Amino acid sequence: MNDRAAAPGGLALIESLVNTLDVETGADTLGTEAGRAAFGLAEADVPDAGVLREALRAVCLTHAGHRPPEGSPAPPLDRLLAAAPLRVTVDAAGNAALLPVAEPPGLTARVAAAVAEAAADGTWARLKACEAEDCRWAYYDRSPAGRRRWCSMSVCGARAKMRTYRARRDADPG
Repeated sequence: MNDRAAAPGGLALIESLVNTLDVETGADTLGTEAGRAAFGLAEADVPDAGVLREALRAVCLTHAGHRPPEGSPAPPLDRLLAAAPLRVTVDAAGNAALLPVAEPPGLTARVAAAVAEAAADGTWARLKACEAEDCRWAYYDRSPAGRRRWCSMSVCGARAKMRTYRARRDADPG
């Protein structure tokens, strides 16, 4: 749905994971071999990845100023990421980073490291979810003020503005 460039750094992983589910159609690419391979998942890992995805979507909605849907099954993201084994590394130049402990790192550890990196560089709050209830696509808000509401102005934004226009037109008695 989103026609813009992917989110920067590790946020691209999170954006891609959230966007594995098309909310409108219910199509879930984690249910395919190619979709699982993109995240290094085995078929047995899909249920946990789905839970992580929906917790991330809930946070992206919050970043955009929206509430997750009532009865959202997503547990708090911090609870899921608490199980991610990370370690602090410092290179010869003194640069610190959080890296997964295990090799190859699991999806939760990679997401936790990406969240920590994005929080440190100030980009975490710019990863958002579309306001459109039939979309909820994750996108990275590159607008100067950081106030984008839709993943695509030409699709979701245009639909919302048309609904608002029609509601005003239909409510006008004159």
